[in-house]
Amino acid sequence: MSNVDSRPIAILGGTGPAGMGLALRWARAGETVIIGSRDATRAQKAAEEIKEKAGDRAAVTGVENSAACAAANLLVLTVPFEGQATLLKQLKPAIRPGSILIDATVALAAGVGGRASRTIGVWQGSAAQQAAELAPKGVSVAAAFHNLSAELLNGDADIDCDVIVCSDDPSASQITRTLAAKIPGVRPIDGGKLENARILEQITALLIGLNIRHKGHGGIRITGLPPEAYR
Repeated sequence: MSNVDSRPIAILGGTGPAGMGLALRWARAGETVIIGSRDATRAQKAAEEIKEKAGDRAAVTGVENSAACAAANLLVLTVPFEGQATLLKQLKPAIRPGSILIDATVALAAGVGGRASRTIGVWQGSAAQQAAELAPKGVSVAAAFHNLSAELLNGDADIDCDVIVCSDDPSASQITRTLAAKIPGVRPIDGGKLENARILEQITALLIGLNIRHKGHGGIRITGLPPEAYR
């Protein structure tokens, strides 16, 4: 599968475990990846760590978040929920018109002193819908990658998990699913409208509870669909 429209992928808040894992997998797949962070030095260090794993030919750079937005129109948001709104408001002037914003945020209660295996209520319905409200006009939002284990992403093995993508924009959904399919073992599935992201976020909390209880790295698989559903 070729690069996604030959466009770089900017991972905002990309120095955390989830962002690093996605960056590693996409770098190995030949994608051009930009790691974004509040601290450009930290982003550069993260990029070097990924190159060490993916190989010197990996196209990975690290910059401050606003510079990452200015350099790409395919954005992936991997920050904790408590920092999502603040970051999006800060980056709004830097996000390019027509960009696609892929949101992997989950409103976990742990961010406000509760349990990681529970979600908190979001007025808009989900973290992804909040992102859509905060993003500049004309930016398409997709919700995806919530249920992938960050620890497994940062490893070498195939990942036994489906990625459900929710978006109100069919093109954004398709591009996001193409990105998901670049991760070995992952099957992408169209999950319908962005409002369904609230279900994905709740599943994430459930998985966290299961993984804590059973000391594993469980994901989800959707069975019984025709083969074309996983394309």
